[in-house]
Amino acid sequence: MILHVTDAKHICAYQLEISFNNGRTGIADLSDSLEGEIFSPLKNDKQFSDFCVDDELETIVWKNGADLAPEYLYFQAFKHEPELQPLFKQWGYRS
Repeated sequence: MILHVTDAKHICAYQLEISFNNGRTGIADLSDSLEGEIFSPLKNDKQFSDFCVDDELETIVWKNGADLAPEYLYFQAFKHEPELQPLFKQWGYRS
């Protein structure tokens, strides 16, 4: 199954509640993900909370053009779940 974001809402600070097409919903803390030229402006709370789920890309997109892969968002939301570690390792993510 190819993973897609189906819905997302801003919770607080740099946390988003994200729903995926596999039926799971989790909270992703993206505070450590806001580095680099395109992501640094999102450290501003107002800019961070101004996003949408793009129907074509099927992930979260911010007004400045920044986006994150659904797999990365899924990892951030569920990285502490032991049963998902093999999948995350396959994707190249380690918690």
